[in-house]
Amino acid sequence: MELYKWSGAGNTFVVIDGRGGAVVDVISLCREYGTDGLMILRESPAGRDFAMEFFNPDGSSGMMCGNGGRCIVAFADYLRIGNGRHYEFDAPDGVHAAEILERPERAAKESGAAGEWTVRLQMKDVEGVTEYPDGLFLNTGTRHFVKFVPDVDAIDIEKEALPIRHDARFAPEGTNVNFVSLRQGAGQTGGPTIRIRTFEKGVEGETAACGTGITAAALVCRFKGIAPASESADGRIAYRLQARESTLSVDFFQKKKDAFSDVFLTGPARILTE
Repeated sequence: MELYKWSGAGNTFVVIDGRGGAVVDVISLCREYGTDGLMILRESPAGRDFAMEFFNPDGSSGMMCGNGGRCIVAFADYLRIGNGRHYEFDAPDGVHAAEILERPERAAKESGAAGEWTVRLQMKDVEGVTEYPDGLFLNTGTRHFVKFVPDVDAIDIEKEALPIRHDARFAPEGTNVNFVSLRQGAGQTGGPTIRIRTFEKGVEGETAACGTGITAAALVCRFKGIAPASESADGRIAYRLQARESTLSVDFFQKKKDAFSDVFLTGPARILTE
């Protein structure tokens, strides 16, 4: 069984080709490789390009991972699965589509190619945003609480996040916690610069990036009336958000104030070790 290490905007994963069958010790492998999770690429029972299994480093599963989704699409391309550009795959929260926008010169396992892909991943449609006095809650494939703060770099994230992560409002599953700050007038293409830091349940700590959290923050920004980076003539809205190591974009249509469709997350996926 071959193990690979991938990074999606700094979010790191052990990734395994499990099409021939694979049983793994998730907790031990995540600890050994120092990753934020583990993914297994499986055959799709429905005949799609593949199926994605995702696990947190504590062994929990059953949720979507946006950065992991981009990485496993790039991994499928690396293995020469599918048509080399457009993919459709099964994930814990349903069927996802993805498109590879950029790849290394030759993304083939046989060539030993490495480098960075850019992947545009369709996330689930979202309906329902719950607003509390201290923040907003929604599910983008995983449960997220978004809280606006003056400066994300100034907070003690574990001290601030842990009470929310275990809050009775979100029991028994708990929630990921995202802290967002805005710097007005600093965006290059319109709207403020949006900075985000995320405390992930299952990791039980801060990660360099969180794809479902970045998606949640973008949708909450629209819900709160914060100016996007762009809005096209057909109504597609786009935000750009800065995580610790990368800038990612989220674009979507807004059906009503708390309902969003055709949601896409675009960002990097890099193979680190083979």
